[in-house]
Amino acid sequence: MKVTVGEPAPEFTLEDQDGTSWSLADQRGRPVVLYFYPKDDTPGCTSQACDVRDHWAGFTEAGAAVAGISPDDVASHGRFAAKHELPHTLLADPEREVIDTYGAWGEKVRAGKTSMGVIRSSVVVDADGRVAAVFDQIKPAEQSAKALEAVRALA
Repeated sequence: MKVTVGEPAPEFTLEDQDGTSWSLADQRGRPVVLYFYPKDDTPGCTSQACDVRDHWAGFTEAGAAVAGISPDDVASHGRFAAKHELPHTLLADPEREVIDTYGAWGEKVRAGKTSMGVIRSSVVVDADGRVAAVFDQIKPAEQSAKALEAVRALA
């Protein structure tokens, strides 16, 4: 399944980098940015997460929650967040249930080779829990600016 703008965002609960349950339903009343990434502490994923960190003041000002989701486990997320001083939530989805539901798992081509994996993408959910924007196959350094623009357009 792939999410579509205007539809209700699929509900989920995952553990964050501290092992605490984080639920999309608990975020109602404010916009949420969900970004999907392949693997902690790899160059592109580090750039993507640090881009959120570097735009954190904008997300805070807009009242948005931000959560990065990957198949890595809680311990890996904890190390990654600490190493790069990430202020936002990282959610562990080792079974790829949420990643699949949001359409962030699929075929990728890199250096001429095709494989299955997490598709770097972002979804903005409005305060009422509806999908407000979807950014497929986003470049790490473009994610935060695009997501912030979408969040600000909701105000």
